[in-house]
Amino acid sequence: MGSDYEVLARPAESPEQTHHRSTQCRFRDTMGRMTTPVASEQTQVEPLGTEAGAEDQPWQTIVWNDPVNLMSYVTYVFQKLFGYSRDHATKLMLDVHHKGRAVVSSGTKEKVEADVTKLHAAGLWATMEHTS
Repeated sequence: MGSDYEVLARPAESPEQTHHRSTQCRFRDTMGRMTTPVASEQTQVEPLGTEAGAEDQPWQTIVWNDPVNLMSYVTYVFQKLFGYSRDHATKLMLDVHHKGRAVVSSGTKEKVEADVTKLHAAGLWATMEHTS
């Protein structure tokens, strides 16, 4: 009689993808049919300090170019929401206009979430990203 289980693994295209690929186990039931077990809960232990280190990394508020808002309005919003000088707000607005995006603030996740919410309320397209 053969083995009671088979391990099926998809080959990864690169070493980076190997980390993200999963291995699937299939078992034979009493009737000889192949079955897949229910996924069990897995606990991943991270080294000490990893979690705290990730929280210390800054988050960034990114404003994206849009076809709706006038450049003068975007400059005004940057001045009012962030207290930037007219020159600095204009430079950021020009980055948005020419490069398609600009980082307008950074800080803790909570602060950046609040900044994105304010920018959305002002009608600007904004997202947040975690820098590494």
